[in-house]
Amino acid sequence: MDKSFYAGNRQALYARLKEDALAVVFSGVLIRQTNDQYYQFFADRNFMYLTGIDQSEAVLLGYGGKGAEMKETLFIPAPDLRWEKWNGQRVKADEATEISGAQDVKYLQDFKKQLDQALMSGGYSTVYLPLVKFSADEPDSPAYQLAKYIRDRFPHIIIKDLMPHVKALRVIKKPCEIVAMRKAEEITGAGIVAMMRAAKPGMTELDLRAEYMYAIMKNGAALPGSIPIIATGVNNFCIHYHGHDSIAQDGDMILNDVGVNYNHMVTDVSRGWPVNGRFNDRQRALYQCAVETSKHMFDIIKPGMPMGDVDAIIKRVNYEHMRDMGLCKTWDDIGKYMWHGGAHHIGFDVHDVVEIAMDTSLAPGMIFCVDIGIYVEDWGIGFRLEDNCLVTEDGCENLSKDIPFTIEDIEAVMK
Repeated sequence: MDKSFYAGNRQALYARLKEDALAVVFSGVLIRQTNDQYYQFFADRNFMYLTGIDQSEAVLLGYGGKGAEMKETLFIPAPDLRWEKWNGQRVKADEATEISGAQDVKYLQDFKKQLDQALMSGGYSTVYLPLVKFSADEPDSPAYQLAKYIRDRFPHIIIKDLMPHVKALRVIKKPCEIVAMRKAEEITGAGIVAMMRAAKPGMTELDLRAEYMYAIMKNGAALPGSIPIIATGVNNFCIHYHGHDSIAQDGDMILNDVGVNYNHMVTDVSRGWPVNGRFNDRQRALYQCAVETSKHMFDIIKPGMPMGDVDAIIKRVNYEHMRDMGLCKTWDDIGKYMWHGGAHHIGFDVHDVVEIAMDTSLAPGMIFCVDIGIYVEDWGIGFRLEDNCLVTEDGCENLSKDIPFTIEDIEAVMK
């Protein structure tokens, strides 16, 4: 991504806001892990989408208005030689401009003063903040802390949630995002193939994870897109399994649900394969159900289809295959074997932050997962077949199609 991408995102955001409104977005803060040790910093994805700045304690202050020249200030921490000797160099003002395209860059200590002046000027009625919490007892983020500050000092100012506007912008991917996603798919594929080739009975999940991490880093991805899910045996029946100690037994299937973060774009791909390299009859029958369902979906997905139809059709088609196998007697049986939805958007997040209703029509530039998960506990078989779908002008493209997909492809890689 270059600065024109980030500047364009900000301009589009400000144009959605009232002319007498401010928008404030935070990069995030370092989080203490234990004692004097901190987690590696990971910038807020909305801040990254708008600026490209991977720096803790940075703030974007934007001014609403449609069609006017972009008015904004990017605040960054001031240089601190002692801090930087321990923790690494902070982004400098000229670097911040080159990365983000923001022309007005100031130090963080000036943020509250500039905000207060704007709110006291009488020219602004509203402040938009990214107000995101997944539970009521979640600690207040900098956005919630600032909301409290504004309510206490400027009770006449209206606080609104910025997230619906950001979510709307992130639905359609720009050409540079699609280019980055294609490279991310290549790297993800290298990691999955490395696991397939190394797999054998007696390996631990950690052994397979090591193969995956080495391959993606060697191919240019410093980070996985999310915590790799690599499971065997009974662990395949925990949807978001994050352990790594179990040993793959002869006859087990390996479930993997992995991706990479490349130039901020995140993939999410799943494959299932027998650790011994050969599908047995039951594994073959179930995996072929998923293959046929996935092929059907990539044949029919196109602009204009309601988003909710993707998940509904996945379940219906897979049900028909499992009914023909004798596993499902009635439609109600499908819930025993399919435990989660069949589609979610990807992008700057693995579960991308987008504003999509079930009746929203698919449009060119959307990227989401086609995710077929089958879990038959009585047979000890659980896996997902998950691919990344780009909606095009007249249909769709499977971005992860080159990652071994069919039974024949997988067995050939594992010879």
